[in-house]
Amino acid sequence: MQSQPANATQAKDRNYMQLGHSLARMSRAIAQTADLCELMKVNLDAMRVLAASHAAQFMTVAMELNPDEAEDEQRAS
Repeated sequence: MQSQPANATQAKDRNYMQLGHSLARMSRAIAQTADLCELMKVNLDAMRVLAASHAAQFMTVAMELNPDEAEDEQRAS
C-alpha cells in the first residue's frame, strides 16, 4: 500500500518538472517571437521608405518619357 502513494507523488513531481520545462520553452519561444516582431517592424519601415522612393522614381521617369500626356492632363485640369 505504501508504494502506491510514493509512485503517485513521483508521478506528480515528474509532471510538475515537465510542466516547468514546457513553460521555460514557451517563454523562450515568446521572447523569440517578440524579437522577430520587432525585426519585422524595422523591415516594414524600410520597405515603406523604399516603396516611396521607387514610386517617386517611377513618376519621374514616367513624366520624362511621356511629357505630352502630362501637359495634356495639366491643360485639362
